[in-house]
Amino acid sequence: MSKTMELGVQGMTCASCVGRVERGLTKVEGVEQATVNLATERATVQYDPEQTSPAALIEKVKAIGYEPVTGTLDLGIQGMTCANCVGRVERALKKVDGVLDATVNLATERASIRYLPASVSPGQLKAAVVSAGYGVLEAEAGQDRTDQEREAREREVQALRRAVTFSAIFAVPLLILAMVPMLYMPFHMWLTSYIDMKTLNWIMLALAAPVQFGPGLRFYRLGWKSLVHRSPDMNSLVMIGTSAAFLYSLVATMAPQLFPEGTAHVYYEASAVVITLILLGKYFEAIAKGRSSEAMKKLLGLQAKVARVVRNGEELEVPTDEVLIGDLISVRPGEKIPVDGQVVSGNSFVDESMITGEPVPVSKQAGAGVVGGTINQNGAFAFQATKVGADTALAQIIKLVETAQGSKPPIQGLADKVVSVFVPVVLGIAALTFVLWLLFGGQTALSFALVNMVAVLIIACPCAMGLATPTSIMVGTGKAAELGVLFRNGAALEGLQGVKVVAVDKTGTLTKGKPELTDLVTTAGMDRQTVLRLVAAAEGQSEHPIAQAIVDATRREGMTLPTPDHFEAVPGFGLEARVDGHLVQVGADRYMTRLNLDTSAFTAQAHQLGDEGKSPLYAAIDGQLAAIIAVADPIKEGSLEAVQALHAQGLRVAMITGDNARTAQAIARQLGIDEVLAEVLPSGKSDAVKELQAKGQSVAFVGDGINDAPALAQADVGLAIGTGTDVAVETADVILMSGDLRGVPNAYALSRATLRNIRLNLFWAFAYNIILIPVAAGALYPAFGWLLSPVLAAAAMGFSSVFVLTNALRLRGFRPPVRPGPITVVPPVSQPARA
Repeated sequence: MSKTMELGVQGMTCASCVGRVERGLTKVEGVEQATVNLATERATVQYDPEQTSPAALIEKVKAIGYEPVTGTLDLGIQGMTCANCVGRVERALKKVDGVLDATVNLATERASIRYLPASVSPGQLKAAVVSAGYGVLEAEAGQDRTDQEREAREREVQALRRAVTFSAIFAVPLLILAMVPMLYMPFHMWLTSYIDMKTLNWIMLALAAPVQFGPGLRFYRLGWKSLVHRSPDMNSLVMIGTSAAFLYSLVATMAPQLFPEGTAHVYYEASAVVITLILLGKYFEAIAKGRSSEAMKKLLGLQAKVARVVRNGEELEVPTDEVLIGDLISVRPGEKIPVDGQVVSGNSFVDESMITGEPVPVSKQAGAGVVGGTINQNGAFAFQATKVGADTALAQIIKLVETAQGSKPPIQGLADKVVSVFVPVVLGIAALTFVLWLLFGGQTALSFALVNMVAVLIIACPCAMGLATPTSIMVGTGKAAELGVLFRNGAALEGLQGVKVVAVDKTGTLTKGKPELTDLVTTAGMDRQTVLRLVAAAEGQSEHPIAQAIVDATRREGMTLPTPDHFEAVPGFGLEARVDGHLVQVGADRYMTRLNLDTSAFTAQAHQLGDEGKSPLYAAIDGQLAAIIAVADPIKEGSLEAVQALHAQGLRVAMITGDNARTAQAIARQLGIDEVLAEVLPSGKSDAVKELQAKGQSVAFVGDGINDAPALAQADVGLAIGTGTDVAVETADVILMSGDLRGVPNAYALSRATLRNIRLNLFWAFAYNIILIPVAAGALYPAFGWLLSPVLAAAAMGFSSVFVLTNALRLRGFRPPVRPGPITVVPPVSQPARA
């Protein structure tokens, strides 16, 4: 049966484009007809869903060279209680024509949907959720999403607290009346001397009914909808189990003559106390869920609410979302910086720990960049807004963390597959338990059959399974954001812990990416400061990166440079200049030979510099050899510490660089790098990664430049230095906001900790059910005479969910193996060979 799909297509300019898109779509197997309208920029496609899919049609439009229009929507979902609910909402959304993908997260209670705006509207998606039996959290006009979700969570916690309190008022005396006489015979004798068993049954009915049809109604409401949609869930199990116990007891109370003599037992406590305990478990679960989203609350709380904008010479306080690019913004001591920008006047120190994870404040002066959400310390300054709204660094961080928290890692696939068949299987086991006990239970067969069936239904609630993965992902990615590490999705978080080799780009990643003066050794009788000043004045006339590095060194030392009276470049050798009456000549060793100057005095230094991968230059002043100079791209602070930490974690480290092999090997020796791939062309970095992968090991690549993007995409996991280019950041799976390589071992350690946490959660969730379902069914009764009370089953079920959530929250205490450093990286500068 064919379907029709509306698809927005961007980039078409004429009738030729229309024809090209139509021909491309009709070539897709399963497409019966494709009509494209240039005016509306829409394609109407009739296709056979058994032969092709909307995703395949979208890929075809991309392959033709046009851009399909897709949209994303995040919805807050209310009423989900277990993994079956998640599956039901996902299936309901995916059935809607025009939905490409839908992922639902039980921990965050959000659905992330990718859809075709031309085929389906947000209203239809919300309606699909409602028709599946769940609520959609609607934002009120002008209300902040964070406040809205917090209020919804608080309402849920308060509602559960009221329900638990109400249930406990009736369930506690009911439990005393039902259980204490069985455990303490003197109490039984005293009670029955005042109240006969028939009256006692009616009292217990009066206590159980308010719980069953008060707080217990939530299980009927949600459980019945699940059964109607043929997708039974936790609520269905509770509804069936407690109803069976209550109705059996009701018949035994009202018509005991229908039962054999001495078998008309009542189990009101099984229904009422089970409901109370399950509600108590849900109450603790709701509290723990709120704590697990604390990292996201912290991030959202970093956003400034107002900005002090200078317009027409007057300071105005406006909401942050009304700030425009180019606005001049004034910041006072102790205030949050509202948006990203560049300092125009004033100076201060800014706490950027929310970006870098480094608590040391960073100095800000005219020309320095500032990030929205960071906190100004003791000075005042004005800056010009360069990024506002969704484009700010903080907004991007929040979006990435939200996406990662809402995504599913591959390990979740196992849980999803099991859960999809779990509840129907449990219903089958419960039915089999009832039948077997009815057949072989002897005189009290009916009572045993009922109790054990109820115990199976209650013990098997799959809440823990649904929470096992998303809560760990949620807490883990939130903790990572606090450390300046952003995982783009759950798959990246899982993938990183499996890598065996970390390949690192050199320039801008291991090194600072900008040449610096590293060595200046003078001959006897020459003053270092004087030589540096004269050489820098001469080099100041050159645009060469090495010349700039020497000039920068004098600026750092506070020198003022004179203007040369004469300057001349000597092609292939160096330069000559006259500064303050001195003849200054700078160049390679061959230039000194040409000037008949003996460089043997610096032979030892030249060999040492060569071993370090540095190319020496020489300076002569007034015809005499004055100094040996080396300019190099210095190793970035923290690189050695990062490599050592990776080795300590059992990883091999490789370096991929376009530099010559001698320089690369020198840096590798200093850092203890295991493998070097040098003289790699920019286009060949991805091939270098493939070469490492060909050895059968999972490879992570760390880079920061545009030419690193293919390698970042090729690697099993790509990590981008966050202060690098936008292209590298967009291509990577993990972003290191600190611009510091020490973030790599921290990200790896957190990835491993999170996956260990997930595995423990899944083990607990599955093992708990595998072990306790047979116990609940009565498997131990023939050998040991042990049966599991439905009351204990309910307590164990609640404990399993609380255990999973508490275990996930342990990740909040994660301690990184290496302390991250502040942003130190600058844009990479190429280093052409100096003649």
